This record gives sequence, C-alpha cells and structure tokens, in this order.
Amino acid sequence: MMENQTISFYFNLTMFMKIGHYRYLAFVFCLLIYSFIVFANGVLIVVIARESALHQPMYIFIAFLSFNALYGSTAFFPRFLMDLLSDTHLISRLACFTQIYVIYTYGLYELTILCVMAYDRFVAVCHPLHYSRKMNYKVVCILGCTAWVFPACSLCLNLLTIVRLQLCGNKIYKIYCASWNVVLLACDPRSVNSIASTVATIILTFLPFSFILYTYLRIVLACWKQTSEVRRKLLQSCLPHVVSFAVYSLTLFTDTALSRQNRKGVNPFVAVVLAMEFIIIPPVTNPLVYGLKLPEIRRKIFKTLKSPKFT
Repeated sequence: MMENQTISFYFNLTMFMKIGHYRYLAFVFCLLIYSFIVFANGVLIVVIARESALHQPMYIFIAFLSFNALYGSTAFFPRFLMDLLSDTHLISRLACFTQIYVIYTYGLYELTILCVMAYDRFVAVCHPLHYSRKMNYKVVCILGCTAWVFPACSLCLNLLTIVRLQLCGNKIYKIYCASWNVVLLACDPRSVNSIASTVATIILTFLPFSFILYTYLRIVLACWKQTSEVRRKLLQSCLPHVVSFAVYSLTLFTDTALSRQNRKGVNPFVAVVLAMEFIIIPPVTNPLVYGLKLPEIRRKIFKTLKSPKFT
C-alpha cells in the first residue's frame, strides 16, 4: 500500500457546493453572523471586565465562554468567507493542521468550561454556606487554568499523531479541516492506534459529560427540597448553564454523527449546515442566553451600551 502514498502540500476541501451568484448572498449572511458573534461576545467580555460587581466565579466563567467563542469562530469564519467567494478550496497542510488544533481545542474548551461552571453552580446550590471558601480566588485560578491547559496539551498529542500519518490522498469532505477526515486519508489504517484513540475520547468527552449530568442532577434534587420561591431563583440561575450545555451537546452529536456518516447518503446542503452548526450555534446562543436571562448581566449590558464612553 505504501507505493500509493501521495505527498501534497495542500488539502482540498470538497464539501463546498457550486451555488453561482447565491454565494454572494451566503457571504453577506455569514459575515453578519460572524459580526454578531464578535459584537455580542465582545460586549459580554467588556461588561464583565469593567463591572466589579460581576467579578465573581460564575461571571468570570461566562467571560471564558465568550472568549472561547471568539477564539473558535475566528479560526473558522475568515477562511470560510474567503472560500465562499473562491472557485478553488485548497488549504496548506500547515494551515489545515492549525485549523484542526484551534477548532478542536475550541470544542474541548467549551466542554471543560461548562464542566467548571457546573461545579460552581453545584457548590452554590448544594453548599451555599461554604461557597466563598470552596470557590475562593485560588480555586477559581486552578479551575480556570485546568480548563484551558488540559485541552491544549491533550490536543497537541493527538495532532502529533495525525501529522505523522502517511496519506494517500488530499481530498477532505468538509468545509473546514477535521482530524477524522484527515485520518480517513491514511494509507495504512492500522497506523492509527484505535485503542488509544478510544481511551482518549472517553477521557476527554464521556467523563466531563458524566460529571456535568451528575452535578445538575444533584442541583435538581437540592432545589426540589426548597420552597417554591427559593426553587425558582435557584433554577433561574442554573437554567442558562443547562441551555448552553444542551446546545453544545446537540451540536457536538450532530457534527460527530456527520463525520461518521456515509457521504453519499447525506444531502450536500444539509451536510454543510450540520457541519457549520457546531461552530456557529454555541457562540451565537451563549451571549443571548446569559445576556438576556441573567438579570445582573442584562442590567450591566444596558448600562454599558447607554454609556457615552462605549458609543
């Protein structure tokens, strides 16, 4: 099989459809979405940074989510917008592997930050008398560093394995570079350690998901024992986190399912939409959910937007 190995300095993204002049409409629409993501998440970060009343663990972690939204969408949109207006969709190996690293760390950052936020709400609801001690400055720094450093290091190891693969092709059926699609190009499938990949997937996804579900189950049980008024306030503070987790889980599931699906069995337009939602929907919905649902942030946002210094 090794004689069929091809050495190419570029990958070809083949999921783009020929839509003629409609590509200009698609370009404007996607540019508006990207602009909204930058504006909404940027406002959220600025408000939380400026307002000392929001310098609390829950709001700091929300700012982390917004920063991650900017990080992930910036790895996707500029390149995607150029591809919409281009007739060729070639991407260099370096740019492709860089995009893989950024987009996949974006996905893992989202999961680890949601995991930390679930723990914060768990302590606030189930151990309110010990909240200030269990979520002090030192603990918040440790949780924040872990949420950022662990995915970065784990993805470095994963990407190193992919970069070393000997490939027999350069066509990636995706609108952005994805590790699984590159792995499918490997000349020798046995070169990919499936056992190690499976274990890594379990550690990086299943365990955090299980922890988040466990903490929210404990929160629901704790709220159930309270009065209706207290229950309403507690659930109100946790609802945005649950919505963010549900949106992330749904988009991650559809993106993963699409990657493993038979390419010929999926409508090309549906495939493009499903491929984009993992990168678009969470960055769009998170600032709306937290900015509109949490009254403290909502008041500060309106105050900041009305401020002459902001305008």
